[in-house]
Amino acid sequence: MTETVTAPVDAQAEAADASAYAALDLGTNNCRLLIATPHARGFRIVDAFSRIVRLGEGSSQTGRLSEPAMERAIGALRICADKIRRRGVVRVRAVATQACRGAANGAEFVATVAERTGLRLEVITPREEAQLSVAGCLDLLDRQSKAALVLDVGGGSTELSWIDLSAPGLTVAPRRMAHWRLPIRAWQSTPLGVVTLAERFPHTHAGDLEGYRRMVEAVKAELGDNAAAAPFRDTFAAGHGHIVGTSGAITSLAGLHLGLRRYDRSRVDGLWMTREECETIADWLASLTVPERAAQPCIGPDRADLVLAGAAILQAVQELWPSPRVRVADRGLREGLLLSLMSSEQPGRSRRRRGGRKGRR
Repeated sequence: MTETVTAPVDAQAEAADASAYAALDLGTNNCRLLIATPHARGFRIVDAFSRIVRLGEGSSQTGRLSEPAMERAIGALRICADKIRRRGVVRVRAVATQACRGAANGAEFVATVAERTGLRLEVITPREEAQLSVAGCLDLLDRQSKAALVLDVGGGSTELSWIDLSAPGLTVAPRRMAHWRLPIRAWQSTPLGVVTLAERFPHTHAGDLEGYRRMVEAVKAELGDNAAAAPFRDTFAAGHGHIVGTSGAITSLAGLHLGLRRYDRSRVDGLWMTREECETIADWLASLTVPERAAQPCIGPDRADLVLAGAAILQAVQELWPSPRVRVADRGLREGLLLSLMSSEQPGRSRRRRGGRKGRR
C-alpha cells in the first residue's frame, strides 16, 4: 500500500510561494494533496502527493478505525505536512470524509493527527463532498447537453449530483465560483464505496458474473429512487444527459480501455467512453483473478481487490440513469477545494489569517 505520485517541481511557481494554496483529501482509501498557485484559467499545480492508506479498512464491519490503518494514514499525512511547510503555503484546507464520519473513534483520530502532524482535519458532510467534487469537475461538463450527473465514487461512500446545464451560473469562470453556488438541482450520498462494497462481497472470484451482478444490484438497491432528481428522468431517457465519473476505479477502467502500458493522466482526464465500452471492460475484469488484475499496469496490487467494486458502482448508476456516454475525470474534490479557497480570498486581507502558523490550518 505504498503507491505514491509526486508532481515535478515548477521552479518558477515555487518561487512565488506567497500565493501557494494546499488542498488535502483524506479518504477511506487514499490520502491526496495538491499544492497550487492561482492562474488566469484556474490554478497551476506546483506539487502533489497521493498514497493509498486504506484508512477505512475493516471499519464497515467493526465501526472503528484500526490502529494499523491510522498509522498508515498518519505516515502519509506527515509527508503532506512537510510539503506544505516547505512550499510556504499561505492557506490550506485539509478534509476527511466517510472513514472519519462513520467511525466511532473518528474524532479521536482527528485529534491525534493534529497532535502528531500539525494538520487540522475537517470532517466534511456528504453534501459538501458532493459540491466540492462538482466544482472540481466543472470544466468537463458538456454544455451542449441538457443535464449531467457527476458521480464521485470514493472508498467509503458514493456521491451523486444532478446538474441543470441550462443554469446561467455555469457561465461564470470556475475560479470565481464558490462551490455552494453551483447549479446542483439534486444530490444523493450512499455509504457504499469501493472499499465497503468489496468488503460486503469478499468472495467474488474470477468468472463469477453472477457475483458481480449481485454487487451491481446491491448498489442499485442502496441508491433506490431519488424524488428530487425525478425531473431529470425524461432528459436522461431521451439521451440528453451524460455522466461525469470521478474516482480511481473509473480512471483505472479508462486506462484499461485505452490499453495503456503506464497510466497517463493527460490521456485519461476528459476521455469519453460509451456505456458499452464501460460494460465490456467490467465484464473482462470480472473474468480475471485478483493477481491477474494486479498485473494490469493501470490497476496494480493496491487496487486489484477494489477496481471491480468501482466498475459495479458505475454500472449500477448507468442502469438507473441511462446515458450513452461517460466522461472520465482524473480530478474532483481536491480541485474543488483549491477553487473554493482561491475564489473566497478577499483582496486586501492577509492570507495568513487562518490556521495560525504558516502551513497549518
